[in-house]
Amino acid sequence: MKMASGRRPEHQAPPEVFYNEEEARKYTSNSRMIQIQQELTERAVEMLNLPEDTPCYLLDLGCGSGLSGEFLTDQDHVWVGMDISANMLDVAQEREVEGDLLLSDMGQGMCFRPGTFDGVISISAIQWLCNADKKSHNPPKRLYKFFSTLYACMARGARAVLQLYPENSDQLELITTQAMKAGFSGGVVIDFPNSTRAKKFFLVLFAGGTMTKLPKALGTDDRAHQANFTDTRERGKGKPRKSVKKSRDWIMEKKERRRRQGKEVRPDSRYTGRKRSNKF
Repeated sequence: MKMASGRRPEHQAPPEVFYNEEEARKYTSNSRMIQIQQELTERAVEMLNLPEDTPCYLLDLGCGSGLSGEFLTDQDHVWVGMDISANMLDVAQEREVEGDLLLSDMGQGMCFRPGTFDGVISISAIQWLCNADKKSHNPPKRLYKFFSTLYACMARGARAVLQLYPENSDQLELITTQAMKAGFSGGVVIDFPNSTRAKKFFLVLFAGGTMTKLPKALGTDDRAHQANFTDTRERGKGKPRKSVKKSRDWIMEKKERRRRQGKEVRPDSRYTGRKRSNKF
């Protein structure tokens, strides 16, 4: 067990500690890592299904030293990179990448205006949010904060393609559940599902708009290696009824929706939704 867990970086130290100056430079100078990063980024951008020959404004989560961002630049896209490792971002600046760089913890949420990005990618980063590196860390809450604020800063109908290395099925379920709660629809695409080394997981998310089919997985002739889900706000037969209009539950749901959209909302209190007595 120790050997198996030791192979996963997130089991060794928090990302801002694990990717120190030495590790950041070693990662960026490794030709094999550069090739893998480029291939994964190319695949992620392909699944974004962006309009051809049109520069888009993209967000790269866990951008590291800018290896994935370089591919975005080569495709004539404008991008913003976000990472928790200052050492990784220092290397990115030294390499003079063209994207704007932001030092930030994804688990604390996004700080962008609503509807900012045409698409979002992430390579090998999301699984880090499943770890509680501090006493204050609650993985489900951090994941929900991440996904809800991500949803708000994406243009309606835009996609997010997040490549990840889930440790097990429970971890993957935790991630997808929080994405659904935040309002996303979409699913998991597994490339080369029958290969131990080439197998790759991609969480493909749709931010509103019309629900479309998931991209076809590579290395398989069918769609059996995809898992679809819809956002938990959709209502249908067999699902809970909508709250009565103007009731406390209805007001609380409306306020939560507005918060996810990045709008200012008054703080909740014990008086929220309480009917006022007639004075006359």
